[in-house]
Formats: sequence, structure tokens, C-alpha cells
Amino acid sequence: MRMKCSQILMECLLEQGVDTVFGYPGGTILNIYDEMELHGYKNKIRHILTAHEQGASHAADGYARSTGKVGVCFATSGPGATNLTTGIATAYYDSSPVVFITCNVVESLIGKDSFQEVDITGISMPITKCNYLVKDPDQLADVVREAFAIARSGRPGPVLIDIAKNVTASEADYEPLPVSEHGRHGRLGAMLRRSSHDLKTPEPDYGDIEKLLSMIEEAKRPLILVGGGVIRSKGAVPEFRRFFERLGAPVASTIMGGGACPGNHPLFTGMIGMHGSHASNIASSQCDLLIAIGCRFSDRVATDPATFASQAKIVHIDIDRAEIDKNVQTDHHIIGDARRVLELLNEKLPAHDYPEWKEFVFSHKEVPFVQDGILHPHEILETISDVTDGQAIIATDVGQHQMWSAQYYHFSRPGQLVTSGGFGTMGFGLGAAMGAKVGNPDQTVVLCTGDGCFRMNCHELATVEHYRIPVIIVIFDNGTLGMVRQWQHLIYGERYSQTDLDRGPDFVKLAEAYGLRGARAKTQAEFEAALRTAVDSGEAWVIDCAIDKDAMVHPMVPGGAPATEFLLD
Repeated sequence: MRMKCSQILMECLLEQGVDTVFGYPGGTILNIYDEMELHGYKNKIRHILTAHEQGASHAADGYARSTGKVGVCFATSGPGATNLTTGIATAYYDSSPVVFITCNVVESLIGKDSFQEVDITGISMPITKCNYLVKDPDQLADVVREAFAIARSGRPGPVLIDIAKNVTASEADYEPLPVSEHGRHGRLGAMLRRSSHDLKTPEPDYGDIEKLLSMIEEAKRPLILVGGGVIRSKGAVPEFRRFFERLGAPVASTIMGGGACPGNHPLFTGMIGMHGSHASNIASSQCDLLIAIGCRFSDRVATDPATFASQAKIVHIDIDRAEIDKNVQTDHHIIGDARRVLELLNEKLPAHDYPEWKEFVFSHKEVPFVQDGILHPHEILETISDVTDGQAIIATDVGQHQMWSAQYYHFSRPGQLVTSGGFGTMGFGLGAAMGAKVGNPDQTVVLCTGDGCFRMNCHELATVEHYRIPVIIVIFDNGTLGMVRQWQHLIYGERYSQTDLDRGPDFVKLAEAYGLRGARAKTQAEFEAALRTAVDSGEAWVIDCAIDKDAMVHPMVPGGAPATEFLLD
């Protein structure tokens, strides 16, 4: 059938099962927004109008991470498109499947420095799995189908589609096609027929599986390290839990691996790396076999690659061959999807136990908490866990509160922690929390943020209020850029250059200005009372928690130092 390309786009989104789009309109994308009104697509796909394009990008990302679906974001050309770039990079570094759809000026004006023209495909090329500039109306449906397939396949990630405005006003032939048939037709079908562009996940080498099983048999002190690849792989978490419980070895996690191993599991040692637990970091230095699954070995994990797991044979399991030996030299690797690799391992792995090794690892405890009546970060996280029975989705921004959240909230399932682990994006949290709540309306969503981070995205409170998105915002308010101050205290001779936030706003009054409810807390009892009220209300709340300006994240290993050289215990 013949129809306008703006309508074809909406039909293609429906093919993909898209139920929500986050976005912000502008001149070049108006044909698409008009289509939502003209043919009633607004009744089939919910559009969330954010306060800023960056907020839309993070919301689509948070939606994707917490649901396992592909997120979708709309923006106009020029500054609208460039405002997405931080969100695109955030999704890219954390392998989050989001399709970003922008519109450019008409084809005849491209390359002429036209009003609100920008080469967004060129700008975004390093931070997308793939991107497109659509100039041919007949290619639009195929491009959309291909983009979604690429976003969700293999190692997931963001894809950008930029459409010339004249294309959105043009007509083309469109034939409905269920997702199950996309791989047999058009561009996607042609790609799949070319072996060099096969989107199918590579089957693990059975010889590689056998070699790892032999290495396990020889090991006396194995350690498992789980990363975000296990979270992103559909169905991998049950296989992973079967694997580590059968192996009976300690399990450490990167921040992106949070929820793969339940935080209260007796084999869980906690987070590893710069702010990793003593047990995790010491175990990594003393193990004789390290099995890393879906982990990039970033500088926050392997703080000193040359000495990381120096006594161990390192085995790296990952879907992305490019990650092998990129940061840490390995002794063996297996290329494949985490679920499938673990499935094959579990078929042949006998039960093991390492009582002496585990006793050694878990003998290393953290510094005991001080109980002095002041509201401490760990009390905030423990209270959130108690009040929500440990079931809340936790979104975070970046900084001290992010590390405290990873340390003290016991995540139990994939998608429960929504955080910017790779790119470290301040301002990510509120948008991500909105997306997580929209995608999971029946679950409690709590944003843990800092006063510095919250200032960067607080305008999205307008979105929260308008759409009645009941996220609970908990501000770790220390009046400073806490993580930067911590570094200045420990490394820069207490020269606190430009880190004090001795200025407004009053966050409770700000919440009220946006039509939301707010509360302050200076003690654990005050915070618990405010949080219970917020949860019971079913409404959005802002809770401003006063914490010590000099509270620090313990432990801390400085970048470039071996994992056991704790600068702060």
C-alpha cells in the first residue's frame, strides 16, 4: 500500500512492539509529530514530552535497561540532535539498546550550513553501533527494521536514524511485516545472507568450553567476576546462578553486573575495583583462576592492568571479540553469548567446593559503621531496602551516592540497578528513573542522586509532575561535589577547588514549585518516616537528606595502583 513515510515510520514502530517514545519536537520532525495526531498513533504509542532532549535520551535508556526492550527517542535537527549525544554515548558505553530517531533539513539544504542543520550521523558515528541518513523514501521501512535488529542483537547498543525532512513528507510503498519475517526480506535479509554481516550470535567453540572445564579442575582458588554482559544477555542470569552455585566459588561483580548474583548470597564478595570491597579486591589478587563473564576490565575494575589478578590464569567470556585482551591480557577466552556459554558449561560442570579458600576470602571484612545519630549514606540505602523489601528499582546519577548504592543495596535481579557505569554521566539519573518507572509501572522506582547531579536534570520534575510518574527522589545532600572532594582530600592536599555547592536551590521548595511533595531528613528516623510516606502515597516525592560533607566512599584504590593498595580503608 502507498502511504506517507511519516506514517510508515509509525507503522514500523508498531511492528517492533514499541509502546512508548520519549522526545521533543522541532521544525524538521514536525511531519512525524503531526502524523501522531492525524492518524491516531498517539493512542497506540505513548509519547512522553520531556523538558530537554538529554532527558528524553536518558529516559529511553532507563526504559530499555529496566525492561529489556528497545528504547525509542525522538528529536529534531541541529541542537535537538546534538543534545542527544551524551545520552547516546551513555547507552553505547553500557550496551543499552536504544533507537534514536532524528530528522534533518530537507535534502537540498544538507551540506549548506542551513538553519538547524548538523551532521548528526557523523557526530554520532563513534558512539553508535550503526547509524543512517535516510534520503530515499523507499528505504525507510527497511532501515527502521534493520536498526532495531542491530540495536538488540549481539552486544546491544544504540542506533541512530536521521531522516531528511522531505522524506517524511514523501510517499512510498509499505507492506506490513511481522518481526519474525524481517530477517527474510529487504536490507536486513540481505545482511543476514552475507556471512560477514551475520547478526546471529556466534556459537561458542566446544573446545574452548572443554579447556575452561579442565582449568577449573586444576584450580584451587577460583574467583568469578560477573559484568554487565550477563545482565544484558536474555536468560543468562538463571544459568549464571546455576554455574556459580555448582562451582561453589566466590563471586565478585562490576557495577554493571549488579543483580546477576543476589547481593545477600553467601558466595557474593561485593563490587570489585576502585571502590570494591576488601574481599573482592584481595580475592582478585590471590586467586589462581579468574573467570570473567561479560566484563570489559575497565580502569575502574582493573585499576592496574599489569598487576591485576597477577597470580591467576585469566579466562574472559564475552560476546564481543574486540574486548578480548584490550585492557587485560588473558590466558584463555570464549566468544559467545553469556547464556549459551554458561549453558554449555553447566551441562558438564561437576559440583565443587573450596572451603579454605572461601574462609580466607570472606575473612576480610569492611570497616565497621559508626553509629552517632547523624544520617549516614549506608543508613539511607539500608532504609530504602527495608521499606521496599529490597525490590525497588534503583536509578542513580554518578559519584559517591552511586558507589554507596552499589555497595549497600542488595540487588537481586537484572535491570534493578539503572546507572551510568561506563560513561559516568552526571544528569543521567532522573531521566533514567522516569523511563524505568514508565516501563515498570507496578514497581517502586527510587532515584539516588547527589545535590550536584540533581541540579543538572532537575527541570525534568516538570515531566514527572505532568505525566504523574511516581518516582521517589532521594538526594544525598552534602553541599559539595562529593567524589571530587574526596579525591581533593586524599590526593590534592585538601585543596577544594570549585567543589563547594554553597548555593540554592532549596530542593523541597523546588519540588513544591513543580507541584510535587518534598521532605527533609537529618536522621535515619526522619528519613524512614519520609520514605514510608512517599511509598504509601503512590506519588512522586523529593526527599532531601543532609549528610556529612566529609563522608567518603570506603574503600578506595587510586587509579593506576594495584587492587590491594587501599588509599582509604
